[in-house]
Amino acid sequence: MEKRAIVLISGGLDSALAAKILQGQGVELIGLHLLHPFLAMSPGHFPAREVCREIGIPLKIVSRGEEMLRLVENPRFGHGANLNPCIDCRLLEFREAQAMMAESGASFIVSGEVLGQRPMSQRREILSMMDREAGLTGLVLRPLSARCLRPTLPEKEGIVDREKLFPWSGRERQPQLGLARELGLQAFTSPAGGCLLTDPNFCVRLSDLLEQKKPLELGEVKLLKRGRHFRVDPETKLIVGRNHQENVILRAYNLGRRPFFLPDNFPGPEICVRGKNSPEIRELAGGIIYRYGKPPEAGAEIREILPGGAEKIFTVTQAIDEEKLEKMRL
Repeated sequence: MEKRAIVLISGGLDSALAAKILQGQGVELIGLHLLHPFLAMSPGHFPAREVCREIGIPLKIVSRGEEMLRLVENPRFGHGANLNPCIDCRLLEFREAQAMMAESGASFIVSGEVLGQRPMSQRREILSMMDREAGLTGLVLRPLSARCLRPTLPEKEGIVDREKLFPWSGRERQPQLGLARELGLQAFTSPAGGCLLTDPNFCVRLSDLLEQKKPLELGEVKLLKRGRHFRVDPETKLIVGRNHQENVILRAYNLGRRPFFLPDNFPGPEICVRGKNSPEIRELAGGIIYRYGKPPEAGAEIREILPGGAEKIFTVTQAIDEEKLEKMRL
């Protein structure tokens, strides 16, 4: 058995610790990060890459956006408390890691999972089931909880010293934070969950999209992270930019394909229409732009850009009623 392993790197605390612990035992590590549209990352910040740079190991990034959309729509093992298909997602990671093992000559997989930390995917029986499902029984080492679990093949064969691994379980994070300080780790993200599928507020928007009974599209899912969203009727939604950056993103994504509204003579939000256009939608869009913008006292001029590029300008003199607006908010 080679002293080489694939380590699943999320960019969070536990996977960073798992990598550092195995590195300390002389195991050659190759990081694997699964990229998908539900990751909670701020622009210009890539925690998985920063963790691997700090630890000093190579990282392979695999994009699996379409696969994740299908898992969210129809997870074999169901959703968690929100729309998180955690078991199916982990199995997808295991399959990618298994392929990397064959390519790189690695002998086993390292995961930062902690027994009992997450109610859906980190129970003892679920961890064992996932290993079996992936054809990896005995080949997935979880350093943070290893001494609570059955010995893996690298432990049995002396590739890894089991006594230098940990017996942690449950949701308490202080032991991990203490070890991170001891090891000098700094690049990991705060242990608050980096997946938007566990965020109830994000899942309100995603549930609304799923209720339309259409296959999820990457572009539409990415837009769920941006702007204010207002459901007008079953067929129509307005996405309202909250700042200049979001206005630019909405405008770039629209590309003349759908109705678009923006302030013409004052600073304010821009609005992308998802669905049908009508005089009522025009009135709503103008009232919302007036509400969130800084219109002149004489009245707000709104530019309407139609699919294909034709433009119209109309005037709005008052903001939308707040109560009406809140009823539509997602």
